[in-house]
Amino acid sequence: MQTAPDQIIRGVLIQVANARLLLPNAAIAEVLSYADPEPIADAPDWLLGRTRWRGWQVPLVAFSRFTGIADEKGGLGSKVIVLKALGGDAKRPFFALLTQGFPRLVTVTETTLSAEGDDTELLEGVLSRVRLNDDDALVPDLAVIEEQIAAALAAAA
Repeated sequence: MQTAPDQIIRGVLIQVANARLLLPNAAIAEVLSYADPEPIADAPDWLLGRTRWRGWQVPLVAFSRFTGIADEKGGLGSKVIVLKALGGDAKRPFFALLTQGFPRLVTVTETTLSAEGDDTELLEGVLSRVRLNDDDALVPDLAVIEEQIAAALAAAA
């Protein structure tokens, strides 16, 4: 009996302050150079503001601030990763994450990816901790981040 070869998924490793994120490549719409976002009054500190992209006002999230890992600020060398939103909100089909540099394209298979640590004590916005080859990474919970963005924007309106 032959076993099926590993299913291959194209992913990206994204560096944020004090952590690395693993996302499917298909979730990324575009990578932009950082520019100061338009501030949102009364928004939480992790919601840096709105950045303009292709006619959209895209909410920009500092993931490390969101999770409490580190105080993350944009600057020289920072990038903005525009992500396709999963929630189906036609008014907000995208949101963005602040990153440190360009994402690195990776191949993810069952043999190169393993769960790390105890997933019972994860930070808010983190789905799981993983190891891809020799890289430790967090898999962000994009649905939770989207919900928090929507709640923050509703409260700030």
